Amino acid sequence: MLIMKKIWVFIFLLGIYSNLYSQSVYNLDLKNDIIISTLSLGIFIPPFFINDDQEIPTNLNINDVNAFDRWLMFPFNRGFQTVRLPLMMVYNSSIIIPPLLLSLGNQNFNFDVWLTYGVMFTQAFFFTYGTKELIGRLVNRDRPYLYFDEPYNFSIIDGRHNRSFPSGGTAVSFMPAAFLSTTFSHEFPESRWRIPVIIGSFTLSSFVGATRILSGDHFLTDVLAGAAIGTLYGWLIPTLNRNRNENGLSFNFTGNGIIVALRY
Repeated sequence: MLIMKKIWVFIFLLGIYSNLYSQSVYNLDLKNDIIISTLSLGIFIPPFFINDDQEIPTNLNINDVNAFDRWLMFPFNRGFQTVRLPLMMVYNSSIIIPPLLLSLGNQNFNFDVWLTYGVMFTQAFFFTYGTKELIGRLVNRDRPYLYFDEPYNFSIIDGRHNRSFPSGGTAVSFMPAAFLSTTFSHEFPESRWRIPVIIGSFTLSSFVGATRILSGDHFLTDVLAGAAIGTLYGWLIPTLNRNRNENGLSFNFTGNGIIVALRY
């Protein structure tokens, strides 16, 4: 109960310094968001139809791993694998901060703001998850723990031994971090909390990436690639949905095709 009170006090103070009565810089455009949502589903769905089942290798040699990744390889550690889950739940819930701050100054529930954020986050998640799954199923990179001579309970690790690259846990942690940093910076550009929010978000998501390495699930390059994917979509989707009179994405259909314009 005391922790919850401290969280609400923090949000209240954050709102004071962020201008509670700001109008959101984001809005939904039916034509644009239908296209963006269709593209996100086009990336999210196909990986589920790719069969990448392979037998678990038993003769992997750690010396075959490139030098950049080899120095940060660890055997399987269930503790580090599990600790990322509550952190990821926090990240995914952190995206409510900007719309919550915008709503604190209004007496009525601002449905449009919450709907806009919900659609944007869903689009970013579909792009992020679909991209990491598509790459992972096509690359088929064995996980680091397979290079160590230790017994494993593969039912616990889901048997996804050949989807090391890129790190999905890192991708879906950096996406909310970039999403929160981008939306908070756009909504409250003059806020003194802008830099702390950005630093705090990426610091915590980096911790998730570190646990993916220490758990033996991923190589360093897996984590770096996952961080890049998550950061890209966490920044891109809010940017595409900014109000037309500021910055944003526009689609113009012509007789010969389509013109896509991005103002940022």
